[in-house]
Amino acid sequence: MENSRPNDLALLVLNKLRLSRSSSMLPELKVLEDLFDCLFYSSMCKEESELIKVTVTFIDPLNPDPAPPGHIVPERWSCISFDQRVPMTTKSLAKLSKAADPASSSLAVYYDEKGCIYIWGMIDQAMHYQNFLNYESDTGSEQPGLFQVSISDIGTLNVLFDYELLATLKHNVLVKRYLDVLTIGPISKMLRKNADFLKIALQEYIEQIHPGELYLDWESFLDGLWIQTFSRLLLKIQNYQHGGAILIADDSVDLDVKYRIHYERLTLAMVAHAKASIDNFLAESKIQRDLDGKKRSVSKSLYLKETGSFYNKQGTADEIKGAISFIASQTCVDGVVLFNRNMVSNGFGAVLRAKKMPRKIYVSSTATATPKSLEPHDPRNYGTRHRSMIAYCWNHPSSLGLVISQDGDIRAFSKIEDKLIMWENIKTQQYLTSRNQKHRKT
Repeated sequence: MENSRPNDLALLVLNKLRLSRSSSMLPELKVLEDLFDCLFYSSMCKEESELIKVTVTFIDPLNPDPAPPGHIVPERWSCISFDQRVPMTTKSLAKLSKAADPASSSLAVYYDEKGCIYIWGMIDQAMHYQNFLNYESDTGSEQPGLFQVSISDIGTLNVLFDYELLATLKHNVLVKRYLDVLTIGPISKMLRKNADFLKIALQEYIEQIHPGELYLDWESFLDGLWIQTFSRLLLKIQNYQHGGAILIADDSVDLDVKYRIHYERLTLAMVAHAKASIDNFLAESKIQRDLDGKKRSVSKSLYLKETGSFYNKQGTADEIKGAISFIASQTCVDGVVLFNRNMVSNGFGAVLRAKKMPRKIYVSSTATATPKSLEPHDPRNYGTRHRSMIAYCWNHPSSLGLVISQDGDIRAFSKIEDKLIMWENIKTQQYLTSRNQKHRKT
């Protein structure tokens, strides 16, 4: 929604709170408008010659933890109060932002009886929540407070509600819907097909090492591992704030690859991690069945198998993380990072040479790209990087291209039948999806 202001974001948040919270707990609209105004204008300020990046948590100092879980994990968040409240202004927010790295903490804010907003403390252990959102952890401490707001760039505010990215205000555009193209629709279908290498390797492994297991019980886990790894790669590229592009293609036609490599470690690490995860899950399940069956002890061999698979799972997870960083950094060189269907990197700094352009491209407002969701656009209205990707994907229908802008926007391109489709506002973090799963095997 264009021509939006901070007060539009305030109304959206208030409506969300009304649907999920008791009305007696909610602030007035004016309070939220003042909050988002202050954050919006703070995003345009600098502190010690650096742009402000900070997260604030809207949380009541008199009742910061109204519904704690039954089991408190050691890494759970906590509130650390200041001796005195600090009025929330662009100046105070800029100053305190230097002490509150968004990756590890947030500022606790609330309002008084007059509706004036103040900063009353800080919240720690934020990295565990972020790690869960970024697929770096299987579990994440719940989000404190009613909601959180992050300043991520000039004029850019992100509102997180529980594990959901509720909305983003970017300059004068309010984004309220994110397309889950990596889990549903044509792009998801392409990526799942690309996971065949992983699935074939794991089907053989299960048949040989765990003949009592059904491969079909693990297929969705393997799809999830593949999609999550791809999501983490996109997130890592976003974090560099350099901009970049990824192309998944069958061959090197219409490509000049400046730095050719053959890097298959990411794929092999996913195979090894999947094997270790299955081994660990089955060993843990056997131990639990033995304990439930009133056995007094666990056999030494089973204990060693469970322990060994646990550390192997951790090690392969770290290997995946390292391989993702290795590839993501290559997008900082001008040009495209080239992948084959098995997510093997075949080079970077690639220049796309296809010239023939479609007369129109179609921007989809849904992940599934239904005919009613398509809106025609002129490809000439986009920058050089986007136009070259449009031309390549138009001339090579089986390819999938993604362009990551410096401001973090991700656009995906692929030719579906006779149309070049572009998707934007793509969801990369997991937010609510994995939290709602019945269980996680990884």
